[in-house]
Amino acid sequence: MTGPSSSKRWKTRQAKDPYVRRARTEGYRSRAVYKLIEIQQRHKLIRPGAAVCDLGAAPGGWSQFAAAEVGKKGAVVAVDLLPMDPIDGVEFIQGDFREDETLKRMEATLRSRGTDLVMSDMAPNISGVRGVDQPRAMHLAELALDLSRRCLKPGGSLVVKLFHGEGFDEYVREARQAFGDVKVRKPAASRPQSRETYLVARNYRV
Repeated sequence: MTGPSSSKRWKTRQAKDPYVRRARTEGYRSRAVYKLIEIQQRHKLIRPGAAVCDLGAAPGGWSQFAAAEVGKKGAVVAVDLLPMDPIDGVEFIQGDFREDETLKRMEATLRSRGTDLVMSDMAPNISGVRGVDQPRAMHLAELALDLSRRCLKPGGSLVVKLFHGEGFDEYVREARQAFGDVKVRKPAASRPQSRETYLVARNYRV
């Protein structure tokens, strides 16, 4: 349930959040970028000249960071159902990546080079009912894994948001069948009370 009191709590939490303040100071669109930055510092997934696909990209913090990392010789394709303001070095596609038209546009952009990294910070609209939210979250993660199988080149990587709960262990096992190295990380910018983690999978085996 949402209302004036929950909105006030959210605003208070945002005002006190050091990552929110840091994002505003450093010009990033969301605090979520610091989760990707920590993963990048640890695993070096994004390299100059790489091709990156960002699923559920809006408002664009992850795409901002990825574009700076890949440089002018790289490519970042961002996809979301929601609109997103333009970012230098990022091609934005508004649409559902499960639909053929959107997939064709993505593949047309990345076909000449193959995809080095698929990344997904997607999460469902939270209802507060764990039995509803967890399956929805796992479904989004499965979609990201399916897309990575379709478009990653050999040796490519996947970063995807997961929530601990039903289906989590099965998903990690499934990822390990497709990738040579799979780790689960909880970046410092993930709120401690959240069940959110990130699966980092490298060395895709076609």
